[in-house]
Amino acid sequence: MPRRPSLFWDVDPKTVDPKRHARYIIERIMDFGTDKEARWMWNAYSKSLMHDVVQKSRVLHPQTKALWQALTVRDK
Repeated sequence: MPRRPSLFWDVDPKTVDPKRHARYIIERIMDFGTDKEARWMWNAYSKSLMHDVVQKSRVLHPQTKALWQALTVRDK
């Protein structure tokens, strides 16, 4: 799990739990993550969860939201 302090500037990165704080982590990586962090997220979380985060997030930047909506489209 990425623990870069500049990614989690408002909390102690050591206290972030990948399961309990999945939505928070996904939002941060989507908006501010590096390629390496985005690859980690892509492998660590389901597309369904990432899609749900994108749809419900109130903090993602509009450009970020548009990109991740295209990348996490659910199969119909």
